[in-house]
Amino acid sequence: MAETMRVLIAEHDVTIREMLSAIVRKWDYQPVTAPDGSAALEIMLEADAPQLAIIDWEMPGLSGTELCRVLRKRETPVPPYILIFAPRNARENVVKGLESGANDYLPKPYDSAELRARLQVGRQIVDLQKELLQARNELEHEAVHDSLTGILNRKATLAALAREIARSKREKRPLSIGMLDIDHFKNINDTYGHQAGDQVLRGVVGTLSKTLREYDILGRMGGEDFLVIAPGTGTATGLYQRLRTLVESTKIAIRSGKISVTISIGAADAVVGAETDSVLAAADAALSVAKRTGRNCVTVAKNNL
Repeated sequence: MAETMRVLIAEHDVTIREMLSAIVRKWDYQPVTAPDGSAALEIMLEADAPQLAIIDWEMPGLSGTELCRVLRKRETPVPPYILIFAPRNARENVVKGLESGANDYLPKPYDSAELRARLQVGRQIVDLQKELLQARNELEHEAVHDSLTGILNRKATLAALAREIARSKREKRPLSIGMLDIDHFKNINDTYGHQAGDQVLRGVVGTLSKTLREYDILGRMGGEDFLVIAPGTGTATGLYQRLRTLVESTKIAIRSGKISVTISIGAADAVVGAETDSVLAAADAALSVAKRTGRNCVTVAKNNL
């Protein structure tokens, strides 16, 4: 069932306003009325403003054309579709109305069948704008997120790290990162299958997210490698040990049951003057040490950068 769309009816004549409300209601629209231009503007500035508007040419407060101009100056993801009533046989007024920002016009007094058809066109355009906005948002999300785990992908993670390092320098605040690797992940794929491996990746991400703060950043660097970016936090706070312990103590559900996994972490602090590549290299080197010394542990970079 199609969603009932709200329609603003801005008309100073109470009789016409009530007639229009009754008519559009029969057409399965929800009317929202305003007796003048100022009241109409207040309604259209609300967060859930109607996306269709029928506006009279002459109104107290703001005229129809003045109201159109004000509304068109606002930046909204889905701009309203505005139908303005123009005086009949006044071509210059029609041009003026369209130039002010109206999408369409209808001579007054109006024809009900023509009004219904023009409203339907407006609704189709608004619906199309919504679909385009949703498609754009989905493309933007896919461009920066990992399709399997839903967290930032490598490119977006590195961009976030660069921003946080710059902020750390500017605000002279601590910043640390942790390079994470799921231990013996190949064995998981070989033993349980790649679908189980995918479930493990998602499960580890879900487990890590329970401990990370809202403003911490978790990204997938590729394969079973992840990066944690922790603004305002140093490696000495115990964050990375808490992450390791939580993963170790949490069984992850796969199709054949639940399994335990562990992670190794290489952590590094970024002090003022550090660069992205040097901080990443320090964490990566620490991770290599953690893997060589038995895994399921946290190693802090010796030369914290």
